[in-house]
Amino acid sequence: MVRTLVLSALVAAASAFAPAQVSQRTSVALNAEMSKSIPFLVRPEKLDGSLPGDMGFDPMGLTEIQNDLNYAAAAEIKHGRICMLAIVGMVVQESGLHWPGEAYTNTDPFGAISSVGWGPNLQIFTFIACAEIATFSKAYGDDTPGDFGFDYGLLSSLSEEEVFARRESEVVHGRLAMIALTGAVVQTLLYHKPLLEIF
Repeated sequence: MVRTLVLSALVAAASAFAPAQVSQRTSVALNAEMSKSIPFLVRPEKLDGSLPGDMGFDPMGLTEIQNDLNYAAAAEIKHGRICMLAIVGMVVQESGLHWPGEAYTNTDPFGAISSVGWGPNLQIFTFIACAEIATFSKAYGDDTPGDFGFDYGLLSSLSEEEVFARRESEVVHGRLAMIALTGAVVQTLLYHKPLLEIF
């Protein structure tokens, strides 16, 4: 009995090193295209590369619930432009450049809002409201997202590929500015020092 157990244990151990038999199965190739941003994820169907900055990155599946990607692209461009202005504004304000007057000397970005009073803040919000009302129909139209016709003829001499590259560059810089502004706000709230002084 013991010999049979030892013999079966040896055979089982030796069979672990024997080559496995490979069945002749046909491999099924995926017809899905992979994402440029994360190569192991499948590119979402709506992200076909036709919009500037489209790298096929949508891990949360937001493109599946949105009907109009032009609206999302216009919103991204708008927020990117605002953040590009905001991060430059924070650095300029903290460097000491400001409008003349005692109310504008506060270098803290969050303290400056209350130190200028309600008049300048109301002017800013009125300007933002007018700009939003004036461009409301552009966000929902079939126009190029973010194009308000302010190119002053600079883009007219470029080819379609060059214009697309410029638009893609703006989207990428806007994304970087959104990350930079988030970092600047967190850093300012944590350390209560000017951004350039921390380095």
